[in-house]
Amino acid sequence: MTAVQARATYVSSTASQVSFVRQLRSEFVKLLSVRGTWWSVAIVAALTIGIGVLIGANFPEGMGDPIMIIVSPVQFTMLLAGILGVISVTGEYSTGMIRSTLAANPVRGSVLAAKAAVLAVFMFVVSLLIFIAAMLIVTPFLAAGDLAFDWADPSATILPVIAASAAMSLFALIGVGLGFLLRSGAAAIAATVGIIFVLPVILTLLSAFLPDLTWLIDVANYLPASVAPSAILPTDGQAVSAGASWLTLGAWAAAALAAGWVVLRGRDA
Repeated sequence: MTAVQARATYVSSTASQVSFVRQLRSEFVKLLSVRGTWWSVAIVAALTIGIGVLIGANFPEGMGDPIMIIVSPVQFTMLLAGILGVISVTGEYSTGMIRSTLAANPVRGSVLAAKAAVLAVFMFVVSLLIFIAAMLIVTPFLAAGDLAFDWADPSATILPVIAASAAMSLFALIGVGLGFLLRSGAAAIAATVGIIFVLPVILTLLSAFLPDLTWLIDVANYLPASVAPSAILPTDGQAVSAGASWLTLGAWAAAALAAGWVVLRGRDA
């Protein structure tokens, strides 16, 4: 082997080694460069702030903690978080970029972990900023009705906002897992909508018409959309406790990611 050949072999071997930090940086750049990311963020912001202003301007005194105005839109925006997780994965499959990603880093578990970590952190930070912005914008509307956020009590302000941001991250991770599992944008989005919105409605209707099947109610109580409110704003009398709600959300995200990893590891791109 000549010196030139030896050098070429050495450079190729070194270039093929991609650290996890570089993988994170790559996933972050890809996430920010996708137009759908910013459309999702814009819609989440519009819904959170718009619903907050609408309710805040007509929030009657004595109807509950004003922080509900800020975190209640999660019932709608959680679907957008899941869809963002889906398109961050399926977009690569539709363009063929996934082959370049796996060629640069053949360790497929590392690819999934990097994408999941970037999505989770991004969704948490963006959601937190949107919720805080919504609180600042809604404050004057509450003041007009002699209401205000209790900033002196973290459990009535910042803690629910942090919890809602964490819940948005977990919904994004469910989308990431479904994206790797199904690989098709349409199929993964349909599955996300089904799990988050459709399945709770179906189980509720079935439990109403089949009251003897009490296990249907138990299943419905542990769906992601059902446990999210309990995790964000725990109150007395909820079917699932706050701790169990977080474990349930985490389990859904972990199950989706595990299923996605099995498919990613076992099938060609």
